[in-house]
Amino acid sequence: MDLIIIIIYTLALLLIFFYSLAQLNLYFNYLKAKKSNQDCETFNLNNPHEVPYVTIQLPLYNEKYVVERLLNNIATIEYPKDRLEIQVLDDSTDESVLQTKDQIEELRANGLDIIHITRVNRKGFKAGALKEGLKIAKGEFIAIFDADFLPKPNWLLKTIPYFKDEQIGVVQTRWGHINRNYSMLTKVQAFALDFHFILEQVGRNFGNHFINFNGTAGVWRKSCILDAGDWQGDTLTEDLDLSYRAQLKDWKFKYLEDVETPAELPVVISAARSQQFRWNKGAAENFQKLYWRLFTDKTVSAKTKFHSFFHLLNSSMFLLVLLVAILSVPVLFIKNNNPDFSWYFNVIAFFGLSTLIFFISYWLTYKKIHGGGFKNFISFIAMFFTFFSVAMGFSVHNSVAVIEGHLGKKSEFVRTPKFNINSIKDSWKGNKYLSQNVSGNTIIELVLMLYFGYAIYSAFTTGDFGLIIFHLMLFAGFGFVGLKSLFAKG
Repeated sequence: MDLIIIIIYTLALLLIFFYSLAQLNLYFNYLKAKKSNQDCETFNLNNPHEVPYVTIQLPLYNEKYVVERLLNNIATIEYPKDRLEIQVLDDSTDESVLQTKDQIEELRANGLDIIHITRVNRKGFKAGALKEGLKIAKGEFIAIFDADFLPKPNWLLKTIPYFKDEQIGVVQTRWGHINRNYSMLTKVQAFALDFHFILEQVGRNFGNHFINFNGTAGVWRKSCILDAGDWQGDTLTEDLDLSYRAQLKDWKFKYLEDVETPAELPVVISAARSQQFRWNKGAAENFQKLYWRLFTDKTVSAKTKFHSFFHLLNSSMFLLVLLVAILSVPVLFIKNNNPDFSWYFNVIAFFGLSTLIFFISYWLTYKKIHGGGFKNFISFIAMFFTFFSVAMGFSVHNSVAVIEGHLGKKSEFVRTPKFNINSIKDSWKGNKYLSQNVSGNTIIELVLMLYFGYAIYSAFTTGDFGLIIFHLMLFAGFGFVGLKSLFAKG
């Protein structure tokens, strides 16, 4: 049994190490990207003959609290009105449908080309709504914004020009966070998303590896969507699915790090859970759907296949982290009771390099947003350990999502409740869309909090403090996620 535990533990550490090497390569790609000149041919939108027709799609589902803010913001978009159409793809089943309808009529009366599209059912969920709207879209380019996104007025003027290159199928922008500092939960989410939108997206794009449209805050060439097989609703992350299918058809993606699109982060843990579940399960579903086609495609380089492997299995790292965490306690027991394995623990210390790589990589993205200097570095250290503690606390919930995705278990597209949170003073309480149910995973999280509490206690009884920081992070992470889920109203 000891040998089996050691083998599983080592394999999990090895996969995490290879994942960290992929991140290190993206780190160097990012540094190279910042030094390179990536100028390209663009449309001159001052020339009326070069201004393409654009359709903005706004997929909605029960967005009572943010739909007014969304539509008022979209109405400020700067673009020739005779070349702009707005589709409100409304799958709502509550009173927000009427609220949206009334506001759309007001905007139309003010000269905006905006239509309200509703369906009798949510077939295909968000993908189905986008596909339905695409059938009648006037634009040759399709900009997409989720209900909590607030693009700046010049957003189209900064993105559409890049489509002068006829090989570009997508232009994606970086997400910003209007409520980053609302709570520890929002700070942790912003920390993770900044890493993705700065280091990962730039690193992959510069390295000519596959990146993904992030579901919102980007523009598609209509012909690219159709050529790639259109929107499909058989996974929970239709954006990742279409992105890979498009790039397998040799379409290029353009990522704009310097164009920020502000959005609202989930402020309640149940909302964060639903979003995390959808993203992580969807990634696993896409791995199952696309990996064989990707790895057998002779036109895709070995390096891109390597990066795509870890990109599509990104969410599966939660399963490996959970495995390493749970096995770390019996591994310590083996270490203290079986001298034959003493050499092994000197060897696995090498895998500590993974943590160092993540630390260096996250500091790059943190510095990009908050600036450098000693004070910010100290704040970063605290945020780094807080983020990884909370991320590990989510590992049970996310591992269930990953397992379901790999096994092909289908589930409904559960939207993330929006709150219209713009400042620290705003409250989320009373939101009608919040789930009041306590997940069964919460009980497991609380049990694991006690499990790692025991591991901390054992360090003092055995005098072996080799993993005490790791176990303190796990104790805090599972405690934060479990207790928040148990006591938060929603």
